[in-house]
Amino acid sequence: MAAMHSLALSSPLYNSVQKPRSYSVSSSIVNGSLNFNSSFNGQHLQVPSLRLPMITQKTPKHMPVIMMAGKPKIQFIQGTDELTIPDVKLTKSKDGTNGMAIFRFDQPSVFDSSGEVGDITGFYMIDEEGVLQSVDVNAKFVNGKPSGIEAKYIMRTPRDWDRFMRFMERYSNANDLQFIKY
Repeated sequence: MAAMHSLALSSPLYNSVQKPRSYSVSSSIVNGSLNFNSSFNGQHLQVPSLRLPMITQKTPKHMPVIMMAGKPKIQFIQGTDELTIPDVKLTKSKDGTNGMAIFRFDQPSVFDSSGEVGDITGFYMIDEEGVLQSVDVNAKFVNGKPSGIEAKYIMRTPRDWDRFMRFMERYSNANDLQFIKY
């Protein structure tokens, strides 16, 4: 069984924060007005159109689309869930302003599918609130063959820490991880 190790407790603010809800809002332009359809209350809202500035910056043609699902998951290649459960070690500064999570995966499933799907593009932690991501990903090789991955996620503010802990609580509940404090 994988274990989540910690050198500190989560912020006391974490337990008092209500769980956020996600709402989808779609819009369309009809007769010069914006029409919004909200899944929150199912009502139709008509808003007069606003004069928006022209965007001159080039935007990428292909933006990644990440679907939010009920079960939290980890991905190294967007769209491909990692099936291996990691060992996680957490550190937090004494003043609580920053911290780091180190994820270690032994024989991750991404090595089985990376040839078919593509290259590892980063470390993505996905839950109902959105995506936490890092590019600090290192592969471990033994005799020229990949054997493990270490990914680091750095939290620079107490708010980042609290958000990460919400993800980890969901992820650990979904994957039967244990919390061990040293």
